[in-house]
Amino acid sequence: MDSVLISGIVLLIGWILDRLFGDPIAMPHPIVWYGKLIAWGERRLNKGQHRLCRGAFWTIVLVGGIYGLSSYLLPLLLDYSEVLYVVVASFLVFTSLSGKTLITEVRLVFEAVDRSLEEGRLQVARIVGRDTSELTAQEVRTAALETLAENLSDGIIAPLFWWAVLGVEGMLTYKMINTLDSMIGYKNERYLYYGRLAARLDDVANYIPARLTAVLMLLVSGYGRKFGFLIRYGRAHCSPNSGYPEAALAAILNARFGGSHLYFGEWVDKPYIGENERDFTTADMERAVLVNFKVELFVVALLLLGTFLFSYFFG
Repeated sequence: MDSVLISGIVLLIGWILDRLFGDPIAMPHPIVWYGKLIAWGERRLNKGQHRLCRGAFWTIVLVGGIYGLSSYLLPLLLDYSEVLYVVVASFLVFTSLSGKTLITEVRLVFEAVDRSLEEGRLQVARIVGRDTSELTAQEVRTAALETLAENLSDGIIAPLFWWAVLGVEGMLTYKMINTLDSMIGYKNERYLYYGRLAARLDDVANYIPARLTAVLMLLVSGYGRKFGFLIRYGRAHCSPNSGYPEAALAAILNARFGGSHLYFGEWVDKPYIGENERDFTTADMERAVLVNFKVELFVVALLLLGTFLFSYFFG
């Protein structure tokens, strides 16, 4: 079978598995292994002098290692058995996407905060990196929606983008970069130098996907006229990328995100994104979830169509 067609089949199976099951809790997960490798290196290297070089070294080892290893082993597996390759590669795609899981978590946050503020704080702490102990109900809902918008880029569109560029190997490499950033890419005393390269790599890897995500969010929602709003508020964010999907969702919901938050005991000033300060409701959450699904479906359908057409005409 044509290798391009096999790639399309792998993507389709992996995406369907993610939509059906979300993150596989009861089976080995590559991202968990990534986290263990990152933590192992951080415990041994993030101390003493030359932390910038130490962190850069381990980041390069992990990112280069996963790309090199996957680029070597996956073609060998394909040559050995197409069926086995489809099984393994589909599982890797499945575990590299996180659409269903975060949507489920965001819904749980809204349900929890409707029951009690304390439950909402505990639930949202599962998906955000900030201190949630003092959040108001509105801030809990805001944090969940901000994370939903960011995850559409980080958890779905960026992995799919790098799949389109470099195949499953690119998707796996992106997930390593993104996991490194989520664990050591913070601008605090502990990680400022050690995690600097990881943070920069994540900025580069998400540059196009974040902007593509935001544009598609507006288009599938019929808000194409809001591109000026997107440019204005997307680049106002302290992150070079996260502000764009947040700005798109703020435009769609006619709402405001951002503001200062407590991260690991330190206050971080974040600019506001949007103008209309109002309370969020469950209806807003469901609308945001629908936007996420429309963008995800559009991108997957486009990639599959391109893959199968390429295979048909050139395979």
